[in-house]
Amino acid sequence: MPFSLQTTLVGSTLTLQPLQADDAPRLLQAAADGQLWQMTLTVVPGPDTVEQYLATALAGRAAGTVMPFLLVRNSDGQVLGSTRFWKIDRANRKLEIGHTWLGQSVQRSGANTEAKFLLLQHAFEVLECVRVQFTTDELNDKSRAAILRIGATQEGIVRHERIMPDGRKRNSVRFSIIDSEWPAVKALLLDKMERR
Repeated sequence: MPFSLQTTLVGSTLTLQPLQADDAPRLLQAAADGQLWQMTLTVVPGPDTVEQYLATALAGRAAGTVMPFLLVRNSDGQVLGSTRFWKIDRANRKLEIGHTWLGQSVQRSGANTEAKFLLLQHAFEVLECVRVQFTTDELNDKSRAAILRIGATQEGIVRHERIMPDGRKRNSVRFSIIDSEWPAVKALLLDKMERR
């Protein structure tokens, strides 16, 4: 499948739906669960930033470098958060999973594990990636632990990797999973999902 085509990824409890231009109210409802836009370690859309958040994601999709998703609970259709493939590099068959956030009430619920499984399965088995990377704030201990829990390998710290909305120069921690590691990571994630 070409990188430029975005599909819907369906799991047992979650569906990752392509983000649409009219999804601002659904994003804001999910982000209001914990008022996540007040966080300083990651960027989550709030009332004043949701339109720019959508515009950036959709411009990336149009350019073929981003695939943004809503995380939707199958049982009731509620949007739980958002995630995306980005930094898509077709020539080198690699991409990054990032911009992931979940409403406070569903954090550590298994939703993140299933979302990552669906994304990784699509990246390695459909898009035939050889590398999937993750990047998080050096200060975000919860995110770092979550990435390690799914079987990624920490590669190092990228100093002053980006400037945050508050002006802070962020050091970022880089993780990856490569194609030869995917079978073991897949087994780990399937086991985690079965034990939920």
